[in-house]
Amino acid sequence: MSGKIKISELRKFDISDDLDSDEAIAEYLTEVLAEHDGEAFAHALGKVARARGMTDIAAAAGLGRESLYKSLRDGAEPKFETIRRVCEALGLRLAVVTSDAA
Repeated sequence: MSGKIKISELRKFDISDDLDSDEAIAEYLTEVLAEHDGEAFAHALGKVARARGMTDIAAAAGLGRESLYKSLRDGAEPKFETIRRVCEALGLRLAVVTSDAA
């Protein structure tokens, strides 16, 4: 045996597995926001919701689970109200700061 690992044998990376604290979630979402890509932020929010339990987050946000999955999947363009409700359900708060504070 050569000791080589086949790519097909590797476990697929999922950031949701590492979002195990409020600090990790806040840091992850802050980094994604810095990219100025709304689609990437919605996708990242979906990863956080999965880490916390999609069913629970959907219920707390007043959304159906399937609707939440669709809103936060790759390529989706959710309404701001959906983003706000999901953030609130996750215990997150969106804030505006001046660019010199960043």
